[in-house]
Amino acid sequence: MQDKLRITAVVFTKDEESNIKECIDSLSHFSEVVVIDSMSADSTCGIATAQGARVIYFKWDGKYPKKRQWSLDNVHYSNDWILFIDADERVTEPFVNELRSFIQISAPKVGGASIPIEYNFAGKRLKFGQKPRKTVLLRLGQAKYPIVKDLAAQGMGELEGHYQPLINGKVFRFKTGILHSDNDFISSWMTRHVKYANWEAHLLLNGDAKNVVDSSKGRFASKLHKLPLRPLGFFIYSYIFKFGFFDGRAGFDYAFAKCWYYWLSGLIAREKVLHEN
Repeated sequence: MQDKLRITAVVFTKDEESNIKECIDSLSHFSEVVVIDSMSADSTCGIATAQGARVIYFKWDGKYPKKRQWSLDNVHYSNDWILFIDADERVTEPFVNELRSFIQISAPKVGGASIPIEYNFAGKRLKFGQKPRKTVLLRLGQAKYPIVKDLAAQGMGELEGHYQPLINGKVFRFKTGILHSDNDFISSWMTRHVKYANWEAHLLLNGDAKNVVDSSKGRFASKLHKLPLRPLGFFIYSYIFKFGFFDGRAGFDYAFAKCWYYWLSGLIAREKVLHEN
């Protein structure tokens, strides 16, 4: 049996009793598992404790820092490297294998790593199409989340939105990914993305999108927001150029759903402008 990875897995939760057991089960290779819980009203914390995780409670005060940065500032971890993971995500064996190689060879040279997200969508594991990346493997002391002035935005609340931390040093890019495997129905995905669209519309209207930095690519993500045909462009990119059609109906559904999300955020922004004028 191989030694456990000297990495702390940090799981962010709020009322995740349907997901948390499977998530922690997938983290058996990590030497420490910490759950940062936002005062769940269900059995999330009890399940996490029974699975051997250390549970830390977080109550947001409505100000910065938000949840991820708060955890970097206030929680003591046993390892120099941490992996941020959501309760609806799962660590796979291929990813663990690449992670072991990373720790042995590349970790001393970098400040963080970006990881692709593999999707189960509409009941099927997607092998093709666009795969988002998240910079969630961090060396302590080398990462900080930017303040994007989104406290007044609807949709995100206590958790940082879809932007990456600023990394002091180089960012390694993983080839294998973490599996997004939500046990909720697709209707929950749609509901969440309505919230995300409201948040993104706020950034577009208030000029704060320029501060949303994708550190894994080294350029401002706001450039993408300004494309006039962004929804259609994403669909063509994911479904055609990234071979999403090989995933059949699920590949089409995923590309179309993300296209809808980008269209919705732009529409909400335009609607807010009309009401303000």
